Amino acid sequence: MVAGNGLLYPILGFASCVAFIYMSFGDLKLSSFPKEPRLSFVERNGTQFFLDGKPLYVNGWNSYWLMAHSVDENTRPRISAMLQAGAKMGLSVCRTWAFNDGGYDALQISPGQFDERVFQALDYVIAEARQHGIRLLLSLVNNLQAYGGKTQYVKWAWQEGVGLSSSNDSFFFDPSIRKYFKNYVLTVLTRKNTITGIEYRNDPTIFAWELMNEPRCMSDPSGDTLQDWLEEMTAFIKSVDRNHLLTIGLEGFYGPKSPKKSTVNPEEWASTLGSDFVRNSNITNVDFTSVHIYPDHWFHDLGFEEKLSYVSKWVRSHIEDCDKELKKPVMFTEYGLSNQNKDFEPSQREKFYRTILDIIYKSAKKKGSGAGALVWQFFVEGMEEYNDDFGIVPWESPSIYKLTVEQSCRLARIRGRIQENGNLKELCSKRE
Repeated sequence: MVAGNGLLYPILGFASCVAFIYMSFGDLKLSSFPKEPRLSFVERNGTQFFLDGKPLYVNGWNSYWLMAHSVDENTRPRISAMLQAGAKMGLSVCRTWAFNDGGYDALQISPGQFDERVFQALDYVIAEARQHGIRLLLSLVNNLQAYGGKTQYVKWAWQEGVGLSSSNDSFFFDPSIRKYFKNYVLTVLTRKNTITGIEYRNDPTIFAWELMNEPRCMSDPSGDTLQDWLEEMTAFIKSVDRNHLLTIGLEGFYGPKSPKKSTVNPEEWASTLGSDFVRNSNITNVDFTSVHIYPDHWFHDLGFEEKLSYVSKWVRSHIEDCDKELKKPVMFTEYGLSNQNKDFEPSQREKFYRTILDIIYKSAKKKGSGAGALVWQFFVEGMEEYNDDFGIVPWESPSIYKLTVEQSCRLARIRGRIQENGNLKELCSKRE
């Protein structure tokens, strides 16, 4: 007993000393690193987004390339530069690809096979966005062939001898391909970020999931095939992740049975793509609607002023649908004006952007469904080879930069969010 107690006292003394040192100085290690910003999930109530109990209106942008450029250490600094620039303009949401199927630096090399190096690049994008106070709208697959898309899924099924058809639209009805895609979605949503330690489905840095970029199923103009796929996949996503909002990724065209097919659609072809804005968006598990705005692609014989007039009608029509029928927020998740137009002048872009942003602001002021817009698209310097005829480096265009900041500030003022955000407080006080 004596020997035992004699040994016990020094141990207790040492333990007390360690406890004292830890209580006095133990938080030094934690305080030497930047603390993770506290974030809540964005929610939806009726036709509005809510954050921490207050309505949220979004001014944001597209940079589809973030994951792709995060893979290579030489181009990785572009991600921080772009996110920092977005934050400085008061932007709150960036839409980007969370897919790269097959091909160079693919995230999904083959069905169910992933490149960990590329996954860690996506981890980095999400972690970096969190540090800059930017939320991400992450798209899960492409209707187009860029970065693989539905074409790659069909190729995989064909190569493995399980494909029902070589048609790209078999993506929507082939059971094997549906299984491929569900496995992909499950892997992404349950991914544990190697930097933050947070599963994607539990990370409020992600604003929402976008099911597919610009879905079309032209082999079935009735829209039934696409509708069936959307219902199944949106239900599947919600079964895995109840935290995040979900949108489809539609362009906004009205289908063959819609009364607006002939009054609002750009031309007859728009009602034959197998999609329908109202029918698709009315699915229970779809939290908000998405619309794109590309009059340059839709018309080839209209002058600039005629395009502006059409864009006003297009935007107002979808806000009306969401105010009166769908009772959900609408996000204009891509809008752009091509610099390849015969009559293009740089000043037209500001006028085009302002037309869209003014309508959204007016809707937001009335507590309407116009919830925000994301310009297509922003880059940093030295990325000319990745640009298209819509992209800009925002700080190289003073008028666009000024307009962007102006929209960020006036949307934030509507519900008194400026005081909550140090960056916005400094940015917007200069414009009061």
